[in-house]
Amino acid sequence: MKQIKIIIEKHSDGYVAYPLGIKGAIVGQGNSYEEALADVKSAIRCYIEIFGKKMLEDDSPVIEVFLAEAEVAI
Repeated sequence: MKQIKIIIEKHSDGYVAYPLGIKGAIVGQGNSYEEALADVKSAIRCYIEIFGKKMLEDDSPVIEVFLAEAEVAI
């Protein structure tokens, strides 16, 4: 087992989830938080089966995640 930090975003048409600290693009989606989380976990397992556990090895793992909001002139 390995702990992986996962971002889950709520959008008007559902939820999108993606892991941090894994090389490559892995995304899950669903109509609920739970569905998106289950989908991204399934995608991670599939990704590991195809590319191997070496894709999880990271020299600088994500230790902590922060969410910030900033105003930007456009």
